[in-house]
Amino acid sequence: MPDNLFADLPPSGTAEEQFATLLAEPGLIIQRIVSTGQASPPGFWYEETEAEWVLLLSGEALLHFEDEAEPRRLLPGSYLDIAPKRRHRVDWTATDTQTVWLAIHRPTL
Repeated sequence: MPDNLFADLPPSGTAEEQFATLLAEPGLIIQRIVSTGQASPPGFWYEETEAEWVLLLSGEALLHFEDEAEPRRLLPGSYLDIAPKRRHRVDWTATDTQTVWLAIHRPTL
């Protein structure tokens, strides 16, 4: 992958999300995720064993936590620190543009 987060983005409407690991070290993984209209499958919840900090760089998304009644609308610049085991899902990502996420996975201290 080139040294630019916005290089080689898939076209809008691509069937699968694109995951690229930018850095991996013991206890730390940094990924670029590109969504082009994808969402979590019905009834599916992420429940990561490590903490995850996410930053939305472009596009839009709705991120829903199981313990919250309404999903959170994420716009460019929105970021969240997701605690380990906190169940969450992606309800929606924009279909007319690439939604680019930066995700940092790390153990809690």
